[in-house]
Amino acid sequence: MDEELLKKAEEIIEYTDNTICNHCLGRKFSNEIKGLTNKERGELIRKELSIENPNEKCFICDNIFDKINEDLYKRINQKIQFINLEFDNFLVGSKVPKEILKKDEEFNEKFNIDTENIKKEINRTIGLELEKIGKIVEFDHNEIVIELNFKNNEPTVYIQINPLFIEGTYNKYKRGIPQTKWPCRECHGKGCEYCNYTGKMYPESVEELMSEVVLKETQGRYCKFHGAGREDIDVLMLGDGRPFVLEVIEPKIRKLDLNKLEKEINEHANGKTKYNHLKYCKRNRKSEIKVSSPDAYKVYEAIVNCENEVTDKDLEILQNLDLIKQRTPIRVAHRRADKIREKRVLGLSCEIISPKQFKMKIKTEGGLYIKELISSDEGRSNPSVTGLLNNQCICSQLDVIEVSKK
Repeated sequence: MDEELLKKAEEIIEYTDNTICNHCLGRKFSNEIKGLTNKERGELIRKELSIENPNEKCFICDNIFDKINEDLYKRINQKIQFINLEFDNFLVGSKVPKEILKKDEEFNEKFNIDTENIKKEINRTIGLELEKIGKIVEFDHNEIVIELNFKNNEPTVYIQINPLFIEGTYNKYKRGIPQTKWPCRECHGKGCEYCNYTGKMYPESVEELMSEVVLKETQGRYCKFHGAGREDIDVLMLGDGRPFVLEVIEPKIRKLDLNKLEKEINEHANGKTKYNHLKYCKRNRKSEIKVSSPDAYKVYEAIVNCENEVTDKDLEILQNLDLIKQRTPIRVAHRRADKIREKRVLGLSCEIISPKQFKMKIKTEGGLYIKELISSDEGRSNPSVTGLLNNQCICSQLDVIEVSKK
């Protein structure tokens, strides 16, 4: 073994009055001695220096590694079995007393050592042992995190179950259904006379019609629904549907037959909503679908009622709709930032239904408020259908017929 290495090791042992454990000693030379565990490195160094193992508490870690034993592994496995948890991969995390971390850091500074901290060794040591149960350590997309708290005499074990993410598209075929659960405006979800003690403004939602089945199959705690935008409660979602991600919180079961699940959900929805193309996805997908790309668009079909009669020639004027400047609509001003948004109309066609009514099919950039584009919203949308026709118009019915996929 290299003489300089042994000299430095001897200095370290002398400085601690031979009260440094083999884990901590070996960790200081993990960059120089390859292919061994830190404990094995420490043992090898002591053998080369003919220095016996210490009998006292470690100068750095206070013999924290003695707490990583068969009893700890048994308690971890018992906790997993008690929860009846299904998983394929995991990550280990640990909480270590601050004084130990500080002492380890100060020691590295004193001897000019650049190596991993003590928590990494603890996590790796436990991870390697737990892999023997047939599961693998996963750093980026782990299904559970096994957290150990070493701040007490006996380490406590906590299992963090990470969410399950399911992606798809949904259709809404019945008006009066919100996208997500809508808490009662009076009691804010607690239950009161106003909401008939349901805690909700509406009995069901696109989210709940799906999550009721998913929670039963996964034994999860609850779900979060992430949609690529949302339609108003009185608007249908047609075509191939709107993209969404369902986030299942603390699922105990992760392996699902998604084709079977899709069928069960749609049977439960009973024609009010429909869910399509279900597949697993990663956490970042829920934010991706919320961010409109430059090519994102939506196509709507609106029934427009007019104060005065309109002709085909009048409607030709609407082809001038292009760049729309919209101030935050009055109806959502209480929950949206008051600002002017610029969105483009990408295509438009009209068909007269009766002297004071016509159908409009319109393709726009995502984020354009169609009802306000039609009514002008007291001049907050400019230009508008009302303004161009010089005829007060309102949207009496609106359907989304296409949402671009991102």
